[in-house]
Amino acid sequence: QVQLVESGGGLVQAGGSLRLSCAASERTFSSYTMGWFRQAPGNEREFVARIVRSGGATSYADSVKGRFTISRDNAKNTLYLQMNSLKPEDTAVYYCAASRYYGSHPGLYNFWGQGIQVTVSS
Repeated sequence: QVQLVESGGGLVQAGGSLRLSCAASERTFSSYTMGWFRQAPGNEREFVARIVRSGGATSYADSVKGRFTISRDNAKNTLYLQMNSLKPEDTAVYYCAASRYYGSHPGLYNFWGQGIQVTVSS
């Protein structure tokens, strides 16, 4: 069982930046594909970004490409999401998740954090 805890959320003005972190309890962190998802009120949970076990390859949703960067530090069992040029439409609860597979569908992810609020004001 992997426990994931997000931090770094909050309120920021449009155009600003935030860095989310996700701390994992497992020493086997490096054996999981890791992803970030978000869910706005009234919307389904949507894929934001994912990173392979080694950190050597990443993938992004079109809506965040060029603005967000996913990274991981396997020595620290920590996942990151650097969010730049934030827009009001980025407002959502952000979740980190771990998967034994590789993909962007939420159903492929076995373990989830509790989520953290990101609010971007206009």
